[in-house]
Amino acid sequence: MSIDTPTSPLRHQDPEVAAWLDREDRRQRTTLTLIASENHCSAAVRAASASRITDKYAEGYPNRRYYGGCEVADGIEELARQRALQLFAGAEDANVQPHSGTTANLAALVALAGPGGRIVGMALKAGGHLSHGHDRSHTGMLFQARQYGVDGKGLIDLDEVRRVVREHQPKVLIAGGSSYARNIDYAAFAAIAREVGARLLADVAHPAGLMAAGIVPSPVGIADVVTMTTHKTLRGPRGGMILAKKDCAKAIHSAVFPGAQGGPLVQQIAAKAVAFGEALQPDFRAYQQKVKANAAWLAECLVAHGLDIVTGGTDNHIVLVDLRRFDVTGAAVEERALAAGLAVNKNAIPDDPRPPMVTSGLRLGTAAVTTRGFGRDEIAKVADVVVGLVRGNDPERFRPVVHDLCEHFPLP
Repeated sequence: MSIDTPTSPLRHQDPEVAAWLDREDRRQRTTLTLIASENHCSAAVRAASASRITDKYAEGYPNRRYYGGCEVADGIEELARQRALQLFAGAEDANVQPHSGTTANLAALVALAGPGGRIVGMALKAGGHLSHGHDRSHTGMLFQARQYGVDGKGLIDLDEVRRVVREHQPKVLIAGGSSYARNIDYAAFAAIAREVGARLLADVAHPAGLMAAGIVPSPVGIADVVTMTTHKTLRGPRGGMILAKKDCAKAIHSAVFPGAQGGPLVQQIAAKAVAFGEALQPDFRAYQQKVKANAAWLAECLVAHGLDIVTGGTDNHIVLVDLRRFDVTGAAVEERALAAGLAVNKNAIPDDPRPPMVTSGLRLGTAAVTTRGFGRDEIAKVADVVVGLVRGNDPERFRPVVHDLCEHFPLP
């Protein structure tokens, strides 16, 4: 039962925790989320996450569990799998158990490269992810990792990718990033991987929802394995998923369980099934079209105000702002934004001279505000606020604008 109701058991049993959750509810209702890795899932998804199936231990896979009484868990997981395969047409196998995108990547790399195997991924400062072989990630500690970057325009340099792959001779080449705003040529990546007999792993954690709706090019059917999260543009619960070609499926399943994690979070799998069902509806495509259009318009508005955008624009939901012209850090703008009622995140730009907790960039995303119903007019107002914050204006000046937008576009 929601803590919004006065009869909620949580409110009576543990008012301290209930108060914290109330506070988070108020924060989200009165804040505009422009963090590219966040979204607002439906009440149905949240209900599934809070269901009694959370009590069930279900180590293993459907019809092959280590505990009895898993008939319902089997049905839920199989439903989620079938909906995932329907959503991502051309996928041959789906594993819906990963707890996160990082654990999905770790399992996939173990399955494809093996312990100590060689991998190549995008550098974190170029727009990649920690789990693509960064030295502070287990993927950088457990595998022999090399990384590629981007060119002077912030675009993936396929010639460099080919050079690094030929030198390193990896078992796995990773395509995808966490702050890359342009479409990726997955066919070109696959060709480079084939030159050295490597597998192609596509990490689509960010654009997964856009791909499911057919709005941006998908690696499904091209890459050997596709990993993703379910809580960003897919608008589901927090979690991960792996799609694989049949010849990789057995190794992937073993790497997830018993390799990377124990009992699955069946309540989250149920919520994934709900989210996949929502994504199969016609209005999901319209939503994703609007997410993409809003991001393009946000980038255009910011450029018109004199801000620099890495790569000059966007093909997805991400807008990466280069702040160096204004001699302000990403951390400073993030703090100002919170005071104004915007949730944004500092982010490294290619070859960023500043450390990760400071940065010279700002990563913005349009998935969450589009879920609230934003269109061009609202995005233009948000752009004005962002520009004002970057220029150092008092955040309190923008609170009424943000408050009005939150009031007129409430959370679902």
